[in-house]
Amino acid sequence: MTDLDSLTIPFDPESLLLLQVVLGIIMYGVALELTPDDFRKLVRDPRGPIVGLLAQCVLLPAVAFPIAIWSSPQPSMALGLILVAACPGGALSNLLTALARGRVGLSVGMSGVSTLLAVVTTPLNFAFWGSLHPSTAALMRDVALDPLDMGRAVAVMLLLPVAGGMTTTTLFPAFSAWLAPWMRRASVVFFAGIVTVGFALAWRSFLAGIAVTFLPVALVNAAAFALGWVCASLAGLQEDERRAVCIEVGIQNSGLALVLVFTFFDGLGGMAGVATWWGVWHLIAGFAVVGLFRLRDRRAGRSTLG
Repeated sequence: MTDLDSLTIPFDPESLLLLQVVLGIIMYGVALELTPDDFRKLVRDPRGPIVGLLAQCVLLPAVAFPIAIWSSPQPSMALGLILVAACPGGALSNLLTALARGRVGLSVGMSGVSTLLAVVTTPLNFAFWGSLHPSTAALMRDVALDPLDMGRAVAVMLLLPVAGGMTTTTLFPAFSAWLAPWMRRASVVFFAGIVTVGFALAWRSFLAGIAVTFLPVALVNAAAFALGWVCASLAGLQEDERRAVCIEVGIQNSGLALVLVFTFFDGLGGMAGVATWWGVWHLIAGFAVVGLFRLRDRRAGRSTLG
């Protein structure tokens, strides 16, 4: 088995800057659909957001940690899974929620809040859970990771474009309403671009590690979807709210994870391979979950009709 812990992927500063800019454009497009009223709605009816954010920001890293340690044969892979689980919701969760006939407003609000919280939750969760196991803690000591440095990087890559998008929507609502659908489509293309770049750069580690990466990524991602659904169900949320929470917790910002791997870990092979494959797999799994929800609706419709 190839030693992914010793495999690093060279990435020049110009390419890293381009990747960060693309991620910023994606988050700007997401924020165009965020308004202050979205947050006011969350405050007026906070049960769904509280349950979803608790599952996403607190419980998911805790659930991902033992799965990552148990299922990953190499520490860098486990650390990659912990990093992805510590990231906020992904940009395509809102689209998948709409396709699943979930409550899109809840999904959009959760995306916005989890993105804002990520400045604190992502570095803290990663630092805490990554340091609990000796093997992953050793990798973190090798790079002398400072959670404050990661927090500042997350703030620049997420908060600035989100603030810009919300400002555009507030000051120029007509322009924002025209631009948002185009940015939604462009986000799909840009996200595919990030994953493609990740594949191009991490191709060697991907080929070397796909056999051992596939199962850990699938297990943690399945746990994320299940965790969102179970928590929402236990809280007594309505069907459309449960779907929104399920998808929001299951779809992570793997593009952010990939940028952080190149920024702080010099493209460490196992971490880069996990983040890249997660970007592909969670969409495959996400569309499968959407299909299950749509099938559930069709069966319910048939039984209603007799």
